[in-house]
Amino acid sequence: MSIKEYRTAVEARGGLLVVRHTPNIAFGDRVHIEDHAGHIRNGQVIRAADDEVLILVFEGTDDLDLENTWVRFLDEPIEIALSPEILGREFDGLGVPRDGRPPVLSSLRRPVGGSAINPAARTYPREFIQTGIATIDGLNSLVRGQKLPIFSGSGLPHNRLAAQIVRQAKLVDESSSFSIVFAAMGVSYADAKFFRDEFANSGVLRNVVMFVNLADDPPVERLTLPRTALTAAEYLAYDLDRHVLVVLTDMTNYAEALREVATAKGDVPARKGYPGYLYSDLAELYERCGRIHERHGSITMMPVVSMPSDDITHPIPDLTGYITEGQIVLSRELHNQGVYPPVNISPSLSRLMKDGIGKDDTREDHPRVAAQLYALYARAQETRNLASIIGADELSERDRRYLTFADAFDQRFVGQGETEDRSIEATLNLAWELMSHFPRDMLTRLKETDLAKYYRESEA
Repeated sequence: MSIKEYRTAVEARGGLLVVRHTPNIAFGDRVHIEDHAGHIRNGQVIRAADDEVLILVFEGTDDLDLENTWVRFLDEPIEIALSPEILGREFDGLGVPRDGRPPVLSSLRRPVGGSAINPAARTYPREFIQTGIATIDGLNSLVRGQKLPIFSGSGLPHNRLAAQIVRQAKLVDESSSFSIVFAAMGVSYADAKFFRDEFANSGVLRNVVMFVNLADDPPVERLTLPRTALTAAEYLAYDLDRHVLVVLTDMTNYAEALREVATAKGDVPARKGYPGYLYSDLAELYERCGRIHERHGSITMMPVVSMPSDDITHPIPDLTGYITEGQIVLSRELHNQGVYPPVNISPSLSRLMKDGIGKDDTREDHPRVAAQLYALYARAQETRNLASIIGADELSERDRRYLTFADAFDQRFVGQGETEDRSIEATLNLAWELMSHFPRDMLTRLKETDLAKYYRESEA
């Protein structure tokens, strides 16, 4: 390691530090900035040229006296120490412990930059993951190696839903549960305490590694935190052969930090002021998830994206939807009705669902039950709109069945307790119970063998 030290800082703005006359400095190098008081701040080179470099300062550039600031280039990337002892621990975005315990001591250190998985090395995502949440397991099934984001809005219970998924996620054909990498960016102290207490009280904390950046922590640290978390996930998955579930919350806070830094750098803004490289930056994170040939371990990702003004066309959810394999969309209307989790069935989608359900994965009737539920609920929504115009009393008997089904579906299938862990069998049986309120001739997407085995005529 060749350490170079300079005192030629000339400008500080928005968490960025410009240092001149710095030849042979590499992009991505780790930097220590010693201010006039002797305090050390961490940084990373994000633009390098022969005459000057641009440094991203994670603790910010406030109160820096440039004439008395020493900039130390460490000739190494930002790295994190890795060992099985990271489970049950809490770190910041640079891998420094936040739990008051000593740092992880390990000879194994890896750069946090990482890279997307080589497509030629990928194995197609398969194998059903049971989250215990009926709307996900039954209608938008998650499979091992998938990227399935949660699209939410301000005030909606995405934190509670994310915590419930962390507590309950498991592979139905294996006794071992997931190891969890939980990364929180720009969350409040109350939210961070909620997650910490939830994991501790449920007994899963020993199997979780947390990376936390609070709302009053330096925003630029949020750019490194998900990369640090994914480096830990890759170690658990591909070195220790574990199945890893990565929960990133909230990607909107990450994108806001990216926009802030891009503006300070002078990058040309694109949609809503976000940099034009927002898509590739998000893809760089999301594509580190998946399965690799001849490796037992896997990384499954569920990022949380809060949609500004509930706008699903906003650049962050819009670009996230392009990169990932579906989305779980939360509904403010259902939330206002007291339904938890308020999953909006119509716009929600899992593009890989078909590869993880059926006879050898969940149950032989699952694909057809999901299709039939979607068809019935779509018709019920049309009937609700019609009833709001002409009144429920003017509806036919057939249409009243749809209204009854829609209300029961929202309250009993979508709605479930925050501590209720539904098995896939219980989810499918509940679906049959709701569908049995219709005559057999209305269930056109089901096979006769399905009807003979699961349909209960007396409830029609």
